[in-house]
Parts: sequence; structure tokens; C-alpha cells
Amino acid sequence: MLSISSLWASDYPRVIQSLEGRGMKVEKSFPAVSGMTGWLISINGRYTIVYTSKDNKTLIAGSLYDETGNDISSTYKDKYIPKPDYRAAYDALTNASYIVEGKKASPKSVIHVFFDPNCFYCHKAWVALQPYEDAGLQVRWIPVAYLSPSSFSKAIKMLDANDKTAVFRKGMQNFAKERSAPADIKPEDKPEIADLLQKNDRLWKAFGMTGTPAIVWKLENGEIGISPGLPRPEDLPKITGITLAK
Repeated sequence: MLSISSLWASDYPRVIQSLEGRGMKVEKSFPAVSGMTGWLISINGRYTIVYTSKDNKTLIAGSLYDETGNDISSTYKDKYIPKPDYRAAYDALTNASYIVEGKKASPKSVIHVFFDPNCFYCHKAWVALQPYEDAGLQVRWIPVAYLSPSSFSKAIKMLDANDKTAVFRKGMQNFAKERSAPADIKPEDKPEIADLLQKNDRLWKAFGMTGTPAIVWKLENGEIGISPGLPRPEDLPKITGITLAK
């Protein structure tokens, strides 16, 4: 593998030099399939992999597949892109303000889901997770509020309720009707609850999230799993640690 120490920037293919001219940094290069070269690129702390053709004249960005349909680029990403350390952020989840749904005593597994009360895809995630909750999953729903002014209002009502789970479930069950509800509570009306939401927001961003739903869980080996966006149905057994009976 070639690295910065063994390859001067002036030796890069011109298409790679053009990336550096736009503020991107080459971290390392490696031999890729079909005579191509892979390049690990960083910009503002984020990483991506691009490829140059065998003649070094063409830049290729995106996924690579072999003749049997296997995603080769995923293998390169797992090998070369540095893994963020989310252990401290995961430990901080114990201080999050969340709503517990599913099995409360001795659950088979626990996952955390950041959600906005007005998020349609969060509602779809809630529907998809119901059978897993019935099978022993505990879901800790962590509200954040960023989609609209009424997001704050709804989230504050959930966290301020005596029965948080009941208010949360009602909101999800009536999602289509309540999606356009007015913002009848402002953050300044409930400053202590609004502060809890701000702490949730900081935790959400500590995991590098910018949208919802955002699912966080701990794997058996102690690593932290993250799923930004609505997960695919086939990914839910891996995320929840539960396989539903057919």
C-alpha cells in the first residue's frame, strides 16, 4: 500500500491532484480490482474512497461490483476507512431523556432510536419495530426537535408527561392526524424540558447524525452499531439482535 510518506502529491494522477485543489486530502492509496488504484480521501474529518483507472486518466466514484454482484467497495470501506470511536457517546446515552417502549424488565436486547415527532420515517421505523418489541426488544426512543416548531411542542409534551410511553404511542398511532398539529408549547414555556431536548440533540450529533431516525446499539463484541435513516427490513434482525419466528 502506498501512503503519503512514499508518494509525493506531485506524483498523484492529475485527477487526484484536482481533488486536493478543492480542499480534499489524500490519506492513502491501495491497489484495487481490475488494475485500478483506490484512494482514501478526507474532507473536514469525513472519509470516502474513489478510484482511478489503470491509465490514471479517469476518476471513478461510487460502488464497485464484481461479475457475481458482490459489492467490492464495501470491503474496501471496511478495511481502509477509519472507524469512529463512539464508546463515550454510547455511555452518555444513560443520561439521555428517552421514552421506553417494549419489554421493560429483562429485555432480550436494547436499542436507542433518535426521532423527531414529525418525522415520517421515524413513524415507519416505529411500525417496523413493533413485532420486535413483542418478541422481547426494548426500544429507548430519544426525542430531538429539528423538523418544525411543532416538533419541540410534541417532544416537550412527551417528556413532561406522567406516562411518557402512553403519550408517545398516541402520537405514533395518530401520526397522520397529528403531523400538522400547531406549536402550542414553546421552549421558553418549559425551559427545563427544553434543556433536556438540547442535551439529546448534542448526543445525537455526537454520533455524527444529521437526520432521523438514527438507531444506536451495542454489538456482542462491544462495538457500537449505528444505522442512520430508516433501516431495511432485512437489517432489523442484526440491529435488534432478535430473529422473528416465521
